[in-house]
Amino acid sequence: MEAVPSSTAPAKATVLRVAALCGSLRKDSWHRGLIRAESIPGLHIDHVDISGLPMANPDLETDDGDGFPPDVEAFRDRVRAADCFIFASPEYNYSITATLKNALDWASRGKKSCWADKAAAIVCAGGSFGGGRAAFHLRQIGVFLDLHFINKPELHVKAYEHPPKFDADGNLIHAETRERLRQVLLSLQAFALRLQPK
Repeated sequence: MEAVPSSTAPAKATVLRVAALCGSLRKDSWHRGLIRAESIPGLHIDHVDISGLPMANPDLETDDGDGFPPDVEAFRDRVRAADCFIFASPEYNYSITATLKNALDWASRGKKSCWADKAAAIVCAGGSFGGGRAAFHLRQIGVFLDLHFINKPELHVKAYEHPPKFDADGNLIHAETRERLRQVLLSLQAFALRLQPK
């Protein structure tokens, strides 16, 4: 039997790099648990630590606003390298956390936003709204950043309701929520592939 010519061999599957950002500083955060709980074939999840970033301050910028402190430059490089994003943030006073907003601001500075024209998804956990108001505010911020959020499915985990969704270490232990998270990742993957340059 003759070998199949390389030109007709199946194309190698695209692996997307997903930058995962947690807006909580707590070690055992439910939100950290959400973004580490699941992955799917074709996604490489890069957990980006934003806890050490200085507060956004133009006085720290150089090169006419296009140079940044080393920690910020390293963070911006990881954002630029990502094909898409997944954000997990608690709801603080109807909004996202200051930690996450600070990261969004740093990567939007300079001549070109690092976020622009990429797909994103939001997952939240909380009380009766499951963090939904924080997710809605993040969508509003994303309009200016030119982020393209998936619309469905949404994942707003009502973490205080029975049965338990997380263990004492913040790990996701609820099978139905894990499946909903998988569906979010599948939707993010499909949307990110649609946005890839042809």
